[in-house]
Amino acid sequence: MTYPPIPLEKRVRMLEHPSGRVPVVLDTDTYNEIDDQFAVVYALLSKEVVDLRAIYAAPFHNDRSSGPGDGMEKSYEEILRVRERMGVPPAGLVHRGSTRYLPGKDRPVESDAARHLVALAQAVEGPLYVAAIGAITNVASAILMDPSIVDRIVVLWLGGTPHYWPTAREFNLQQDVPAAQVVFDCGVPSCGDGGR
Repeated sequence: MTYPPIPLEKRVRMLEHPSGRVPVVLDTDTYNEIDDQFAVVYALLSKEVVDLRAIYAAPFHNDRSSGPGDGMEKSYEEILRVRERMGVPPAGLVHRGSTRYLPGKDRPVESDAARHLVALAQAVEGPLYVAAIGAITNVASAILMDPSIVDRIVVLWLGGTPHYWPTAREFNLQQDVPAAQVVFDCGVPSCGDGGR
């Protein structure tokens, strides 16, 4: 897969601290752990700085799900529950994500979330911030579906570990290694917490 190069000046500009309200999508495995519900609530309540454009349900598989598709569907339902309890209608904001992980680094998994991310990235002026706090399948799929979005988005991912860490055993990374490879290899401006 060939990705468009991003000039250094543009990359630096995209990674500068934004000011004012910024367009954001939240990609989350909301049913997996409590931090995701807090992230959804925070994004919904932070209207002065977050222009929340979409919430995507991310796949996950552990003892809380029977597989990635079940984890995504449970996350989708949990996002709707959180929004309902806050009195916020879904009105096209919440999208189902991938029902499986990437089968390879060049094969996207089409989903409503991936298609929406492609369309939104093409429509937004300035960078679209993609806050991914689960397996990064939906984001990688969108990039594979339309590589031109790499210079229109900034990916903030809660995944992976720092270089000095003795293992690469981190839940979000382990869930979909090919998707993480796509995001790391494509050149998209990104930053993460390094597993911290």
